[in-house]
Amino acid sequence: MISKIYTIAALLLALTFAKPEVAVAQATNKYKCMIQMTSYMGEGAYIVISLIDSKGAYDKTLYVLGSNKKWYKTLKEWHQFYAKNPSNISAITGASVTGGDRSVNVIEIETSKINAGYKIRFESAVEDKAYNVKDLEIPLTTETLAAKNDGTGYIRYVRFSAN
Repeated sequence: MISKIYTIAALLLALTFAKPEVAVAQATNKYKCMIQMTSYMGEGAYIVISLIDSKGAYDKTLYVLGSNKKWYKTLKEWHQFYAKNPSNISAITGASVTGGDRSVNVIEIETSKINAGYKIRFESAVEDKAYNVKDLEIPLTTETLAAKNDGTGYIRYVRFSAN
């Protein structure tokens, strides 16, 4: 009986001082992201939606429109980040989008990043045309997630809605 008490006490003591090795999942919100393109002529645009930290550095790739990896290098700024930190983006990759069309995709954003100094950047590139490193860049706030946000290149505007 005494040995059982010592065993239980030792186990409780070990659990008290143990460092948890399990990562805690971050709370996320899913948003439908609708991108309306301008009526440009040419190939489909490759667009990367990225989370940018308060210092202007890439934090995370949220979505990629365009699945042929050979064209990722045309998204120059993002590709530098992606090449240094390659990850499996197949779950967040869809078709490119052509002039005048729209695309609706679901992106996940960690709740802790909203209203915390982060931005969402939309980079766009079209074969044989200009590259737009900041076709659209908006502060990641509850207000901008509820508003229509105008692009400056191939993107006419972007709207988010809770999914």
